[in-house]
Amino acid sequence: MRRKSDLPTPALLLDLDLFEANLARMMDRVRASGKQLRPHLKAHKCVEIARRQLAAGACGISVATVPEAELMAQAGIGGLLLTSPLADPRKMARAAATGAMVVVDHAEQVRWYGEAAAALGRTVEVLIDLDVGDHRTGARSTAQALEIARVIAQTPGLQLRGLQGYSVLGSHAGGFAERQRVSQAAFAGVAETQAALAEAGFETGIITGGSTGSWEIDLALPQVTEIQAGSFVLMDLAYRREGLDFAHALTVLATVISANHDAFVTLDAGFKAFSTDRGYGPEPVALPGYGYRWGGDEFGYLDRPADAAAPRLGDRLEFIPPHCDPTVNLYDRIYACRGEQVLETWPVMQRWAGA
Repeated sequence: MRRKSDLPTPALLLDLDLFEANLARMMDRVRASGKQLRPHLKAHKCVEIARRQLAAGACGISVATVPEAELMAQAGIGGLLLTSPLADPRKMARAAATGAMVVVDHAEQVRWYGEAAAALGRTVEVLIDLDVGDHRTGARSTAQALEIARVIAQTPGLQLRGLQGYSVLGSHAGGFAERQRVSQAAFAGVAETQAALAEAGFETGIITGGSTGSWEIDLALPQVTEIQAGSFVLMDLAYRREGLDFAHALTVLATVISANHDAFVTLDAGFKAFSTDRGYGPEPVALPGYGYRWGGDEFGYLDRPADAAAPRLGDRLEFIPPHCDPTVNLYDRIYACRGEQVLETWPVMQRWAGA
């Protein structure tokens, strides 16, 4: 059996003990709330992790892209929700073929999905995506949502199932109180639209949204039926800075490849090993006071405190990534570990075939 020290670096590691603890904690709270979890695949893009989430009690899997939906469908995973609106009839036909629920925020998208449903000879389940304040996607008003609902009802092969109200800002608003304010306001708007749709005769049994950043908040909201939190199983620095306390199950293993300076060493993990979208770098595990600096595509620097020992040439060090989703996307495999032992290797988006 391989050990971490046997792996070529940089390598993406998943601590199975911490992963399982994160998943169990979330599922316990979801069950207690009487709601459902449909975790987002975009955090990990890994079939094996999705299977373990479903085995733990998730009602399905949320996906952000058509290739993610196709990956899950090919693996036999159901309960899919494609959370991104589309505007390409060819991609929409592919999405419909996976059996996923889809979201729309414009009546024209309804027509295109209707064509896809007719070509496939199957019913496509649809949610109306609402703009809850981020202005990224979503119907801009209750009036527009009512218009979309009417078009869905008039389109053979489509079935309206509910509403999506995802708040980007609610994930990283700056502390619990502000996340709570944003998320409560977002879903209050969703509730208003749901009431208007009900008055017009439309059923919207699913109210979905939420994230790791607002999971506790959203599970307490009466109108929410399910949340899409995904990053909690991996965790990252961005969510820790928001005050989230899930365990850091995901790390990147790097090697000290140059140690010729007293104040710092050079690592084999740079821009191509970690996400760069947060404005700060990764953090070394169990090395308080040490600081990472970017050194280029393939390199990083680790600065040591004046009173601390410098890592040695060849040392293996683990780092917590700034943002887990885009960090995972840089790799083709995840090494699943318990302690120092590497138990399994899981492909990311099936990009690794085991060679």
